[in-house]
Amino acid sequence: MNQTHLILHFCGSFSKVNIISLSIYAHRHQKTQLLSVKPHLLKMHRPSLLLTLLTLLTLLTAAPLPAIGYRPLPHLKPNSSDTRFGDSKKYEGSSEFVHLRYHMGPVLTGGITVHTIWYGKWQKSQKKIIREFIGSFSAVNAKHPSVAGWWDTVRLYTDQTGANISRTVRLGEEKNDRFYSHRKSLTRLSIQSVIKSAVTAKTKPLPINPSNGLYLLLTSDDVYVEDFCGQVCGFHYFTFPSIVGYTLPFAWVGNSAKLCPGICAYPFAVPEYMQGLKPLKSPNGDVGVDGMISVIGHEVAELATNPLVNAWYAGQDPVAPVEIADLCEGIYGTGGGGSYMGQLLNGKDGATYNMNGIRRRYLVQWLWNHVVSYCTGPNALD
Repeated sequence: MNQTHLILHFCGSFSKVNIISLSIYAHRHQKTQLLSVKPHLLKMHRPSLLLTLLTLLTLLTAAPLPAIGYRPLPHLKPNSSDTRFGDSKKYEGSSEFVHLRYHMGPVLTGGITVHTIWYGKWQKSQKKIIREFIGSFSAVNAKHPSVAGWWDTVRLYTDQTGANISRTVRLGEEKNDRFYSHRKSLTRLSIQSVIKSAVTAKTKPLPINPSNGLYLLLTSDDVYVEDFCGQVCGFHYFTFPSIVGYTLPFAWVGNSAKLCPGICAYPFAVPEYMQGLKPLKSPNGDVGVDGMISVIGHEVAELATNPLVNAWYAGQDPVAPVEIADLCEGIYGTGGGGSYMGQLLNGKDGATYNMNGIRRRYLVQWLWNHVVSYCTGPNALD
């Protein structure tokens, strides 16, 4: 159902927001903070309207702006702040409406190292599934279609010198936070405090590698993170020196098995309101972790191409950019678009997947290929 929204277009830092324009339109966003206004309220006198705007400005400045987030459910609208894209970017075919541009910021052209923080209680089998997925990014000899073939799309992106993103992605150091050092409910800012604890620990701290290190915070299925399930299943950004002491690209992804598998582990679980739709069998026998895999891929691909949110993205809003994985949300195979995931692969055991890792199978969304201007993946049939 369409709603009329009053939108404040703003720019600035996390501590200062400047209103630059006001517009009204009928649409729904996931990355933009909205103030819903009934049509008859739009006729209010100027003092009342000014009071409303000042109230909204207070709310915006009272909390940090959202980091880039992701939800995999294919029938939901992409997390975009630019209405020009609409549903057009959800289709596999090329689109003249998408203008992904390079904004001259750094990308990860050196060997990429992924440092993992395991927050909460994790089973050894769960860690192994995720480790082998990350290790498959550079496994060029894996069976086709492969995770390495999927990463080839990321490698098409370059920096201002023409250097491509690195083929080499390796697992770095790990840190276990089994006792929930920052409790079982995290905010976006307390996530950065978890990372600070990991890189400043007295024993075996994670190495500081701002140029080519990625910090991946994974929360167990009993940990709630701000906006988890309701708005995002994972997000990426960079740490603030005022909190962590360094500017480090990081991503967070949560295990949704207990909190919202029908939202963040789709299609291996389905929402209750989707009556009659059966979930697909997950390829590694763990619904929560198999659901995390595509989100991890989504975030790592965007961290590599837009680590400081000033490199590759579409749209006019750098606070909420539309990135190479956002443009292909819900597309996993040829023909994908709208609520159709595309043509997938079925194993002899009945599991559904679309690419192979070193020893395992995975279901991972496709990525935007700026060379041909459409979503591509290693399991494409054409």
